[in-house]
Amino acid sequence: MYGFRIVDKLQKINEDIQPNQLKYHYKRVLVSKEFTFDAAHHLHCYDGKCKNLHGHTYKVIFGLSGFVDERGLMMDFGDIKDIWKNEIEIFLDHRYLNETLPPMNTTAENMVVWIYEKMAEALHQSERQEKYAGARVEFVRLFETPTSYAEARREWMENE
Repeated sequence: MYGFRIVDKLQKINEDIQPNQLKYHYKRVLVSKEFTFDAAHHLHCYDGKCKNLHGHTYKVIFGLSGFVDERGLMMDFGDIKDIWKNEIEIFLDHRYLNETLPPMNTTAENMVVWIYEKMAEALHQSERQEKYAGARVEFVRLFETPTSYAEARREWMENE
């Protein structure tokens, strides 16, 4: 069994590790972060329960890729959260989606593409392009229920 152990010496920059050692590689990596939001909607031209006004607790998962900086970080998870909170969630959380999204049938399939586009747009802003070298959206997955989701992938969004 493993027991609890206090480290003998806390590693210090410029003593135990040099700044040029922080970046271990030059490869593309993917980071992922998920969020939830609650919203109401209804579907048009649909003959099922979802034609009536109803709500969901949605879950969104982002997969973002890029190259690490001199510290070994591709993108701070807090920065992903800031983009989500300030540029995407404001249109979704505790909203009537038929009213706050662009004109569309508010299906998971339509919404996931809109969310993908909003995140891609946020990453392409000039100050973010400089900060996050080669950052791009690889996928967005939108769960409408715990077992049902729609997904948008970079290769589908950029090559079709």
